[in-house]
Amino acid sequence: MQFDFTVIPPPETDMSEELAEALFEAGCDDCTPVVSNGVPLICFHREAANMHEAIRSAVADVQRAGCKVSRVLIEAEGIAGMMAGTK
Repeated sequence: MQFDFTVIPPPETDMSEELAEALFEAGCDDCTPVVSNGVPLICFHREAANMHEAIRSAVADVQRAGCKVSRVLIEAEGIAGMMAGTK
């Protein structure tokens, strides 16, 4: 299954070409690093057995790239999908 969510690094994170390359090399070839309204975001479209595994592996990959993680944002559709998978 594919899961969509956003990893949010600290506000001072420089979303540079170097960070994008480090993310790719760390296994984040399924993400798009962007800055929206001055906020750095790493948007994921990750395949995994479940949402928990998708997020766990993405956070580990982002940290492996040398980037800190402040929080993870899951859209309402993703939460509904998580709930459907637990029934």
